[in-house]
Amino acid sequence: MNADDTIYEAQGYTDDDLFDADIVEWYEARPITIPTAIATGAVVTAFALGALTATALFLLNRLDD
Repeated sequence: MNADDTIYEAQGYTDDDLFDADIVEWYEARPITIPTAIATGAVVTAFALGALTATALFLLNRLDD
């Protein structure tokens, strides 16, 4: 007999109660994991797009003058 059986019996439940029980198992969501290469690629790409945009805006502003 383990601790769960002791608690179960101490609360006055019988084996017949098990047949009417709804058993629901809750699982914790798995944490999101991405490989280091993909994370690095995303950061480098974001930086490159930002630098490209800044350069394009700078050049467009210089052409207006």
